[in-house]
Amino acid sequence: MSEAAPRYQGGDIAQLLESLVAADGTGAHAYAHRASVAPTRDAMLSLFDLADIAYYLCLLHGRHPGVIDHAATRSADNAAREWLVQAADAFAGERAYLTQVTVAVGPAPSTAGQSDCETVVGQQRHALDMLAQSDRRGCAMGAATALVLDWRAVRRFLDIAAIRVGLEPLPCGLPDKAATLKVAHAIGGDDGVDRAIQFGARQLLNQHRGLWDLLQARAKIRARDR
Repeated sequence: MSEAAPRYQGGDIAQLLESLVAADGTGAHAYAHRASVAPTRDAMLSLFDLADIAYYLCLLHGRHPGVIDHAATRSADNAAREWLVQAADAFAGERAYLTQVTVAVGPAPSTAGQSDCETVVGQQRHALDMLAQSDRRGCAMGAATALVLDWRAVRRFLDIAAIRVGLEPLPCGLPDKAATLKVAHAIGGDDGVDRAIQFGARQLLNQHRGLWDLLQARAKIRARDR
């Protein structure tokens, strides 16, 4: 389902971010799309998949400080300050919700290559930490804005998992799409900064896509071994 996202060639960085997430974000990944639109196709497998998704999301984004927290310490743009405060506070709530759901759905299902998968996601987490602590102006904000924009699609899986185990889904307090694109537009406008924002966003989405690739491979292994 993924389409090649455009490369930066000048213009509004906010529009480019929107296009990047649409083309390369969670919602464009074939496995994530299938799982979100047909979560009950196979009740048992679906629960295993949801436990797997929650567990590995928790490995990637369940620790503090995260991408947005690091970005908040790196950004000197006054135009981003209010957005960063709101996003960091809200993502603290998302981490708590992610942990709650992960515990409720149970451990990740036993799947061949488990330790290797955990190593891979640990490396992804390290890559995101480094990205969000970049001194290149705009890079950390690119990663943070891409995370907030993509999280809405990620969040669907947490809500599906919560409902399946009898939890009430919690409202998401992250800045909405319009506010996030507005702050990207406000801090952009300079070619160098815009390229850094794009780089940070692409790298964040690359890590998310890599996670969904891994989850898809694990699901295929379980289906084969049933």
